[in-house]
Amino acid sequence: MRRYNPDALRTLVAEITRAGGVPQSDAAILADALVDADLHGRSTHGVSRLAIYLRRIELGQIDPHAALHIEHHRPGVLAVDAGNGLGQVQAMRTLEHLARRAREYGLAAATIRRSQHYGALSYYCNWAADQDMILLATTSCEPAMSPEGGCEAFFGTNPIAASFPTGKGWPVKIDLATSLVARGNIIAASREGQALPTGWALDREGNATTDAEAALAGTVLAMAGHKGYALALMVELLSSVLSGSAIGPDIGSMYKDLDRPQNVGHFFCLLEIAAFMDTTVFRQRIDQTIDRIKACRPRPGVEEILVPGERSARNAEANRRRGVPLSPATARELDDLSERFGLTLRLREAEVAPTGALSP
Repeated sequence: MRRYNPDALRTLVAEITRAGGVPQSDAAILADALVDADLHGRSTHGVSRLAIYLRRIELGQIDPHAALHIEHHRPGVLAVDAGNGLGQVQAMRTLEHLARRAREYGLAAATIRRSQHYGALSYYCNWAADQDMILLATTSCEPAMSPEGGCEAFFGTNPIAASFPTGKGWPVKIDLATSLVARGNIIAASREGQALPTGWALDREGNATTDAEAALAGTVLAMAGHKGYALALMVELLSSVLSGSAIGPDIGSMYKDLDRPQNVGHFFCLLEIAAFMDTTVFRQRIDQTIDRIKACRPRPGVEEILVPGERSARNAEANRRRGVPLSPATARELDDLSERFGLTLRLREAEVAPTGALSP
């Protein structure tokens, strides 16, 4: 895959988004969230999603000018209506409101309804960690995963995430789908015409399949069997039931249901570390915990024990130096969008030479 300067790529994505009808400041938020996912090695939630967001805007299924409406609140609680706006934009607006409350009360939580797919949860959790806060985030998703014992998609991949600031230069980051694999990986395999590993998914009749198209029509399997199913249900209750958004199969598919909104729900719980202990002490304690974990005796053949978030931080560091990799299909989509909107800016202007490196 060819690589691209992340700053130049961010500028291009923002320009395309603005040309697609999104206000400039909101286009910058969306571009930053998408490029950040690619930067950290989460291409399934990165720039490859831009085209479908813009398509849904064009069809009137996303309102790029939606206001964030706080329906009711208590001092540390918000119930938010995203107004069918861009998920990334409305999530960040909600977080800004929550951060003010968390600084005052030590803890603040929010539900968000009438939202969209909003990318990688770790983007918001890492933002909070940079503010010396801890964010626990969940989101419902379009149906992709059956309950344990079933073969009909009911739940989304229903991820849960949290990030913790450290003194290591990167946060401890937990961001996982409650499915065996994120549905974005199946979508990516379908786009690239690749087979799936055995054990990821079932077809519509409940048979194991390695065909990505059959998997998209069928169901992804829950991680850890009934345990993943239980976690998926917990996420559904927090994100969908508590928020008042659509539940399970009532959530619109981003790619298939182009005639109706998704009505996705999210849940945020934001803690200010200083309300619990001195932030310097917290960082010292978490660093000591990391050091003790990494000092554990490794299994045969294992060179290094990694902490969640460490690999993606290394990916981001390498991609900042070498450029962000994009698949040929995603590169073609960006070129097509630039041409369609009549932009003079093109992806090739962001390309990094194969042997080149970006300035630190």
